[in-house]
Amino acid sequence: MSRASRRLQPGDLRGVARLGVGAVGKITELVEALHAAIARVPGTAAASPAGRTRGITGLAYAGVRSATRLTGLGLDAALRLQAPRRIGQLPSSESRCAAIAALNGVLGDHLAASHNPLAIRMRLRREGRSLALRRDSLIEAFPDASGHVVVMAHGLCMSDRQWLRDGHDHGAALAHDLGCSVLYLHYNSGLPIAVNGRGFARLLESLTKAWPVPIERLSIVGHSMGGLVARSACLHAARNGHEWPCLLDTIVFLGTPHLGAPLERGGHWLEQLLQASAYSAPFARLGAIRSAGITDLRQGRIDDRPTSDPDEEARSAPPRSLAIAATLGRRDGDLKDRLLGDGLVPLASALGTDARTERALSPRTERSVQYETSHLALLDRAEVYRLIRNWLAAGRPEEVGARRSAV
Repeated sequence: MSRASRRLQPGDLRGVARLGVGAVGKITELVEALHAAIARVPGTAAASPAGRTRGITGLAYAGVRSATRLTGLGLDAALRLQAPRRIGQLPSSESRCAAIAALNGVLGDHLAASHNPLAIRMRLRREGRSLALRRDSLIEAFPDASGHVVVMAHGLCMSDRQWLRDGHDHGAALAHDLGCSVLYLHYNSGLPIAVNGRGFARLLESLTKAWPVPIERLSIVGHSMGGLVARSACLHAARNGHEWPCLLDTIVFLGTPHLGAPLERGGHWLEQLLQASAYSAPFARLGAIRSAGITDLRQGRIDDRPTSDPDEEARSAPPRSLAIAATLGRRDGDLKDRLLGDGLVPLASALGTDARTERALSPRTERSVQYETSHLALLDRAEVYRLIRNWLAAGRPEEVGARRSAV
């Protein structure tokens, strides 16, 4: 297969076409809303529907919307006939995986809701290939399966293949040094964190029941949003009576925004500011083009219930956890540390140290700060790997056994 053909999957053209048609429709709506705002005379009794024009102008915009919709349906039907049924069997390039992961991070909830072929379906993977959670398939994929299973959960706009950075992969190194079996979670990071947490919990339940040998220890390493997805999975597993939390001995958090991320708060602030004027309000739709996963990062939200129970989350937490935070500063409190954190996540948020919120981590959590380190550098920094390796190596299976017998 040629290099060019490995970059695009047959379903990619359908997905891109749907996004293009959808973008034309959204631009039409924005232009019409702006037109309506400018044409509206203050004090008139008869107001048109929000964002809609009236009369001949309204009919013209309706015609554009209808034509766009019909064009999209025809194009989708034509491309569907050209695509083979077994799309997922073709190999994929690193650049394609990275691009689709980024697209899912920004628009993933829309892709899923519109059944776009580009939407990522949650899977456990190894070496970029999805694993069937059946005993015979897992025996074939892991002929030397270990009783210690480690699952790596990536962050926002990333994929399972992006744990490899500058020639280093924490997961592969752990498998080599500790003899554990490592799997990688691949998920649509644009979906709400609670939705991904619920799906992750179900996958882990299926995995532990189908694993070729008895699992003695289950560990999770989560980078950025992946840590929040892991926390959410624990919460949903406890509510649904899953068995796998009895095997979970530790979660390692790498730059996880437990208390939220200020960059998303900035996007929310801009959206609110644009809505202050009738003439700028249509452009607030542009500020709103960010996924539910991104908006959940504003407060580090891991639950989809209106109110959360701190005691419930405390009961669902693993017995051991390690939070590794990064800062661009050279020392605590210097300008880079206070203003930038690791470039994406403030230090306090990554350490989960604010006792005033239920999203804070347990006081028993071990914490470490990596100075002059960026958010992404947590993926390949040697000292970070040593911390993870030593933490997992020090885990005591008897703690897991005690939890299992207590249940």
